[in-house]
Amino acid sequence: MSDYVLTCCSTADMPYEYFQKRNIPFVCFHYNMNGKEYLDDLGQTMSFEEFYGKIAAGAMPTTSQVNVEQFIRFFEPYLKDGKEILHISLSTGLSGAYNSACVAREELLEKYPDRRILIVDSLGASSGYGLLTDAVADMRDNGATLEEVYAWVEENKLNVHHWFFSTDLTHYKRGGRISAASAIAGTLLNICPLLNMSYDGKLIPRMKIRGKKHVIAEIVHMMEVHAQNGAEYSGKCFVSNSACYDDARKVADLVEKKFPHLDGPVMINSVGTVIGAHTGPGTVALFFFGDKRE
Repeated sequence: MSDYVLTCCSTADMPYEYFQKRNIPFVCFHYNMNGKEYLDDLGQTMSFEEFYGKIAAGAMPTTSQVNVEQFIRFFEPYLKDGKEILHISLSTGLSGAYNSACVAREELLEKYPDRRILIVDSLGASSGYGLLTDAVADMRDNGATLEEVYAWVEENKLNVHHWFFSTDLTHYKRGGRISAASAIAGTLLNICPLLNMSYDGKLIPRMKIRGKKHVIAEIVHMMEVHAQNGAEYSGKCFVSNSACYDDARKVADLVEKKFPHLDGPVMINSVGTVIGAHTGPGTVALFFFGDKRE
């Protein structure tokens, strides 16, 4: 049995049952919808179907990260139990949660000076962040020490690729991320923006592609270009979606056709409520291990 606990944030966007099965405790972000605050608890309090349905009906959720006190309450029971902690955090390019976790660590180490709390900035989000955490869980289960997994994740976190597209610009317009004129033009021209995660964990627009069929082909082409060992890629592949499962399934089917040596079928997850509050419905994301993001 390992003497350390692997933890992460809810924004890793893996199924609730996955975290239970893999023994990965997670700390919840929060969101506010229609004047009420909810935990980003992976669909337990509010189903993803209801959440995205409310957005489609006009709701504009806002989000809040895990603060220092919440991290202290999350970490401390493991320290009291004699455990050490490896916590993988949502990208600093998107959130201040990593900094809050670091402050909580310093406060807790004054109380538990013989413990270690190692905090990793994943430089990732959603199920890409989940893919990185999954790899660390595999190492832990195979007997890797805290030092070994920490060194590995710091060395390899930029090998996780995040590519995603949106087929619905409505929420981007509502949130002020694009102008009303751009949203109208994009919708009329059937433009689907293709974006990825940069080396410093920020979301960067890469292409404007006309038509869903073409953007699905292009996102899988990006995997062909960047995946470790190209078409011989033998790692895991995750896809997440915000209320557009059929589009995610098309991406997954094409990936499975192009990459016959995958480690199991493509796992399709839902974009969680905090990430989804910023993307809205209609987003599909593809995650895999590839060349170093630079």
